[in-house]
Amino acid sequence: MRETELFIDTEEIAEFFYRELIKRGFTPTELESEELADITFDYLISKCIIEEWDE
Repeated sequence: MRETELFIDTEEIAEFFYRELIKRGFTPTELESEELADITFDYLISKCIIEEWDE
């Protein structure tokens, strides 16, 4: 299996969720969008899709 380096930016995920939720008629707060991004990041780790690296 080939290994690929991938950088996950939770701020970018939060912005994506915010925009997409607005499009769907929701009114998320900035904090809610950040929480969703953190949950998504944790999910990707739990499914072994990504590894968390501390710099």
